[in-house]
Amino acid sequence: MISIEEIKKQIPNCLAGTNFANLGKRYEGKVRDNYTTVDGKRIIVITDRLSAFDRVICLIPFKGQVLNQMAKFWFEQTKDIIENHVIEYPDANVIIGRECKPLPVEMVVRGYITGVTSTSAWYNYEKGVRNFCGNVLPEGLKKNQKLPVPIITPSTKAEHGGHDESVSRDQIIERGLLTAERYDTLASACLKLYQRGVEIAAKQGIIFVDTKYEFGISPEGKIVLIDEIHTPDSSRFWFADEYEKRFAAGEEQKKIDKEYLREWLAERGFRGEGEIPAIPEDIKAETARRYIEAYELITGQKFDAQVEPVLPRVEKVLLNI
Repeated sequence: MISIEEIKKQIPNCLAGTNFANLGKRYEGKVRDNYTTVDGKRIIVITDRLSAFDRVICLIPFKGQVLNQMAKFWFEQTKDIIENHVIEYPDANVIIGRECKPLPVEMVVRGYITGVTSTSAWYNYEKGVRNFCGNVLPEGLKKNQKLPVPIITPSTKAEHGGHDESVSRDQIIERGLLTAERYDTLASACLKLYQRGVEIAAKQGIIFVDTKYEFGISPEGKIVLIDEIHTPDSSRFWFADEYEKRFAAGEEQKKIDKEYLREWLAERGFRGEGEIPAIPEDIKAETARRYIEAYELITGQKFDAQVEPVLPRVEKVLLNI
């Protein structure tokens, strides 16, 4: 795997964002720059921005490439379960997909009770919540414990700069966000996608802890999977060989996800409000190393890390589309 020293060399080359006027209407998400073309395509540039606690925190070297290539791996592994929006991958940081109408709910699937954010299952459980998003949780659960069955804890999609809200199936239907039929279709697909993730990760000695999915309606009126799938930004992964020992001792699990930086921030009293603490280069590099490690461990493929400015490469590819 690439060394920490090489990762640090990439810090000045990170992709902060793009603004290609020739591509079409632009929308900036927390991590992705989206362009809607006149011929019904969506060009998605995955930047190196890292978001946590619903805030953009900093830039992490190679992060956009890891997310895109991880999503590519999982989209291909799950396309038999549900159709996805992808047309092609013209660059390591770019997806071209069909333009779909996003559904206004993120579907979160949890196999374990954990987390540090205000929308996490453990954060709420610790505060006494026993009915979380319509899921009745038993007494006596411990942090990082496997749940009897995976649960779905949907979340509303916050506007740029806002905070997501955990909601139940009934609340989603009452608010008119989704019909009961559409919600149940999504829920069924989510559980199948999660189970596929669990099975593939287990072969690599990895526990697939939890994840979120986003869906849209294609031009043909079909429900399709959009955005990303099973990446370190949208999912948690733990090492299976150390799980039981650490759980029995009440220790934190060995992670391969962005929880590392989230916990570093939480330890300094930052949970989304106020000024973001300055992130040292060592923390950025270690976060990047964990992203790359996640890719290599889960996919079984070597990560192709090129120390180079990302923006000129992406610009060259997209100008020729």
